[in-house]
Amino acid sequence: MKTVPERGQPLPDVEFVTESGERLPAADLTGIKTVLYFYPKDDTPGCTKEACAFRDRMPDYEEANVRVYGVSLDSPESHRRFREKHNLNFPLLTDEDGRASEAFGVLRENRQVANRVTFLLDQDGKVAKVYPEVSPETHADEILEDAASL
Repeated sequence: MKTVPERGQPLPDVEFVTESGERLPAADLTGIKTVLYFYPKDDTPGCTKEACAFRDRMPDYEEANVRVYGVSLDSPESHRRFREKHNLNFPLLTDEDGRASEAFGVLRENRQVANRVTFLLDQDGKVAKVYPEVSPETHADEILEDAASL
């Protein structure tokens, strides 16, 4: 198991898949402050609370010029259903093979799901802060405050 990238480190060289099946290399996550939050599973209680908290604060994230991506090992179709059901207003990225989760050091030993860990990235795509333990209800507020100070 790889270790979690630390503050100041560049993102691991991985690739995500969007809901539409397009490839999104980590190298494309530059130029704007970015929240990359890994979560265990679509449409489960904690993950839904976390996603809805980001959804509800999205106007503030947009005003602060911060983009948000949720990442799990769920399929693009599962992500589409989750987004539609809860009116999520930010992209969900797929890591079905677990490679990105493993590279970020968040893949659980059972290799079925990722741990709930969030990375705040600066404009250069480097890790500005890691949140290894989060509260799904208040997490979006905490990150927004930290992003504003970058």
